[in-house]
Amino acid sequence: MTNAIRYAPTAARLLLGIVFFTMGLDGFIGFVPKPPLEGASVAFIGALVASGYVMPVVKGIEVLAGALLLGNRFVPLALALLAPIIIAITGYHIVVAQEGVAVALVLVALELSLAWSYRRAFAPMLQARVVASTSERSASDPGSSRQAATRTSAAAS
Repeated sequence: MTNAIRYAPTAARLLLGIVFFTMGLDGFIGFVPKPPLEGASVAFIGALVASGYVMPVVKGIEVLAGALLLGNRFVPLALALLAPIIIAITGYHIVVAQEGVAVALVLVALELSLAWSYRRAFAPMLQARVVASTSERSASDPGSSRQAATRTSAAAS
């Protein structure tokens, strides 16, 4: 395996983390200059801002998910949190403001490549039917900590 392939998930994670952490913070602090909005963009973004809660929630999720990606912690959770935001950004740029569609597609590519890299973490939630855990059942599950401790101590004997 070449170094480029080996480090591609790390590069994608860091790039996506930087983008969302920075743009999320910008939603609160406003340090990135933005061009003036035109046409349908004014109405769309204006409605999100006027609601008083949508943009702070979205920007808060962006900061949190970006920090998780940069810190390499709970990466699948961060990807799951960012997925609907990336879909909304892409839809906005395809339908309303086409000039930013290239950046949106790069975000989609980064998200999908990371989702593929972490596909094992997503596998359980993509099962069609799952049995719910109960306190009685979890004690008998092979993955439960009590049975794992028993197996470990039995193996040590």
